[in-house]
Amino acid sequence: MKGVAHLRGQTVPVIDLSAAIGSGPLTDTENANLIVAEYNRSVQAFLIGAVDRIINLNWELILPPPKGTGRSHFLTAITRLDDQLVEILDVERVLADIIPYNTQVSEQVLDADLATEARKRKLKVLMADDSPTAVKQVQATLQNLGIEVLYVQDGLQALQQLQQWVREGRKIEDEIFMLITDAEMPEMDGYRLTAEVRKDPVLKNLYIVLHTSLSGSFNKAMVEKVGCDDFLSKFQPDELAKVVQKRLRQLISSQ
Repeated sequence: MKGVAHLRGQTVPVIDLSAAIGSGPLTDTENANLIVAEYNRSVQAFLIGAVDRIINLNWELILPPPKGTGRSHFLTAITRLDDQLVEILDVERVLADIIPYNTQVSEQVLDADLATEARKRKLKVLMADDSPTAVKQVQATLQNLGIEVLYVQDGLQALQQLQQWVREGRKIEDEIFMLITDAEMPEMDGYRLTAEVRKDPVLKNLYIVLHTSLSGSFNKAMVEKVGCDDFLSKFQPDELAKVVQKRLRQLISSQ
């Protein structure tokens, strides 16, 4: 933490991004800038150096990081710009290192009987998210509910996994009882993934939850447009547990 800034009537914590990712504190403060970002219903500012330019890119140009990068890095994706490789940082990982996240579900929310039933049935969910930190958060939270999380790095991999189960003659409901997807990912985002699932006559009834750090009326409108069943802002263990348990009760009562 570098300090705080007062922006538009709001006090915003300032994080030295260079120091946060292990590159040492920023020394050139004369040309420094702040990137203000909203995550998990909170607003924070990242202190960075001089800004060369701001560029909007289509998600088709965003690629997963190299497989040999390892799980301890801060990369969530890469892209190419003017024949240069550009690294895209995992904001969720940066913030999780600064403020350790809580994955415990409150006693008043956790349904112990439902968790026992989930363990007995060996229930699973499929999660699509390009952030290893987000995956760990969901895995640890749903472990409290007796649920295993299968995960892939983007929407395309999730769609391919679902289609593979169908080709193998497996019933989707025997493999997973819901899909949790991030909104913005390389290869295929959560909106497109949901739309593709809804178009498939075999997959169309799969329960889908959009789990994203993005918020606001735009995302809620997109959720309704593409046909997601629920929308969650990252990262709130109790809210995640409520949504999953609600779906579990629907599943059990229908059988």
